[in-house]
Amino acid sequence: MRLSAQTDYAVVMLSAAARHCGVTGRLNATLLADETGLPLPTVQKLVSRLSAAGLIESARGTGGGFRLARPPAAISLADIVEAIEGPIAMTACVDTGRHDCCIEENCRVKPHWNAVNASVRGALAGVTLATLSTQPEPA
Repeated sequence: MRLSAQTDYAVVMLSAAARHCGVTGRLNATLLADETGLPLPTVQKLVSRLSAAGLIESARGTGGGFRLARPPAAISLADIVEAIEGPIAMTACVDTGRHDCCIEENCRVKPHWNAVNASVRGALAGVTLATLSTQPEPA
């Protein structure tokens, strides 16, 4: 399983935004592009997608910009992944409504995929933006 570059960039961007949480009012795309090294058009695109997903709140005009919609401890890695990638589904048989597997009716593994999928989602949900925005302890 590999996350897309857009999801990786969204995590980097929101981690930087979390470091500013409570320090500055609203952020702007230029500041985050400079701080993260991400291209400005990418940051702008991600702001739009993350805003649509309810992870950030944005305002236009003087004093505009954006900020996290919830405290960093209330935004999980699963929230970010789902905002960019869509619902977490390890295989097509856990993706509700999809029935495009040619062995679906006779598959003996299918009943186990929901548990695997829930474990992966649970692991991602257990990592918060607050954790991702702090400096890790030296080993």
